[in-house]
Amino acid sequence: MTTLVLAHQGISPAERLKDAAAVSFVALLLGIPMIGLTTVDQGGALRIATRWPMLFAFVAACFAGRLLLRYGLDHWRQRKLAREQAVATAGARSLATSPLLTWIGWGALGVSLVLPIVFSDNRYVVDTATTVLIYVMLGWGLNVVVGLAGLLDLGYVAFYAVGAYTYGVLATQFGWTFWQALPVAGLMAATFGVILGWPTLRLRGDYLAIVTLGFGEIIRVILVNWTELSGGPNGISSIPRPSFFGLPFKPPGDDPTFASFFGLEYSPNQRIIFLYYLILALALLTNLFVSRMRKLPIGRAWEAMREDEIACKAMGINARNVKLSAFAIGAMLGGFAGVFFAARQGFISPESFTFNESAIILAIVVLGGMGSQLGVVLASLVLVLLPELGRDFAEYRMLIFGAAMILIMVWKPGGILSHREPTLRYLGGDKR
Repeated sequence: MTTLVLAHQGISPAERLKDAAAVSFVALLLGIPMIGLTTVDQGGALRIATRWPMLFAFVAACFAGRLLLRYGLDHWRQRKLAREQAVATAGARSLATSPLLTWIGWGALGVSLVLPIVFSDNRYVVDTATTVLIYVMLGWGLNVVVGLAGLLDLGYVAFYAVGAYTYGVLATQFGWTFWQALPVAGLMAATFGVILGWPTLRLRGDYLAIVTLGFGEIIRVILVNWTELSGGPNGISSIPRPSFFGLPFKPPGDDPTFASFFGLEYSPNQRIIFLYYLILALALLTNLFVSRMRKLPIGRAWEAMREDEIACKAMGINARNVKLSAFAIGAMLGGFAGVFFAARQGFISPESFTFNESAIILAIVVLGGMGSQLGVVLASLVLVLLPELGRDFAEYRMLIFGAAMILIMVWKPGGILSHREPTLRYLGGDKR
């Protein structure tokens, strides 16, 4: 029995020089207006001065840096490929089967449970953690569509908006509570998911991405212009916050409140901590739901569709129903997150549901590793905490954020957790 080994051939020194020269040429073009030319005040008038030595030093540094970076990356990739081949030959277990990831998951759950207790007096930490959990829930919802079913969706924020506006309208105009509107908003978002999925059944790849992007923009434009329902650009305000089994979080009065019922001193942080545990419970239920769905026939059909749609059709799998179910379930989970977002903010407007949100959610799924539940959590931490940590750098904040994203994707091109446990394993006996 022969084994075919595909070895990665590193680029030659001449190719490295050519690549570095191309990078230095780009640096020269960008550096002329930014470094080579400057303005100086001379007698009350501005004069253009040149700084060619500084420009040439910058170009030379880019050339040398690109050579070193290219050499280091090629050397690192060759060593990584050699390790992967050694692991495959030895039949070692994949990263996803390692007990370390299980311990990381349980450790993250433990930290999330005690975090609002430890930081009960620090609203900033609890609010930031709540934002992370919102994106975790959104990432798990989009992971059904993109990571499991392999359908590129750039308009996922539309379902997020449908859930938020459904609760906003039902709460402000019909007096519905959070718990009454939650299932209805999820059903409404799932309906819109089917509406999006139906005309895109024959589309794949870039064409599907363009259609879903357009769908997200259509929803946003409708929200901006349908003022009678959505309030237009002004949005919907005075959205009621969820209560604890009918006990509101407000100062004690004639009616029973959370603080008076439990004999506690009223604090505004009580509502903040309750909202944190509420989104934590919703996120955990989402994770449990998605994990169970993956083991059902529909979940296995999603993964099979992602790998080879033509083979699935040849095996008799109904591709239409599989795609529509992925869109509907992913949209429903996004709608649930939208209901919580509206309840937490108390105000929603179309500016909260732009394409930038869809891009962030998609980046969470891709950065975490397509199909990986724990990877979504890690990517949400990275994408939410990095901008927060960069607030002290003012104008360099987004530059640092972008550089960190590039480094992560260079280091882990398949995502933070590119390997995951297979849904099913075939345990066959030895063939003699």
